[in-house]
Amino acid sequence: VVLTFFAPEARAVQVAGTFNGWRPEANSLEHTESGEWTIRLMLKSGQYEYRFVVDGEWSDDPQATQSATNPNGGLNSVFKVGLEDKTDLL
Repeated sequence: VVLTFFAPEARAVQVAGTFNGWRPEANSLEHTESGEWTIRLMLKSGQYEYRFVVDGEWSDDPQATQSATNPNGGLNSVFKVGLEDKTDLL
């Protein structure tokens, strides 16, 4: 799964979700010259909820097509990894 977040002025972008125990420090995105931040995650099939953390502030994923309410009264972004999803890495 590849996640991207456009934030050219950001100093750090991380992602936290059900796949990493909601620990932003576990998955930092890499900054590209175009101002986009990106990360490639290798995950088992299933449904995952997540949010981005931009310079310490929790943020929605504007590209997410699905969401779920969270216990804090906000929304988490959602993506699904199917058995048919394959990677061309390695």
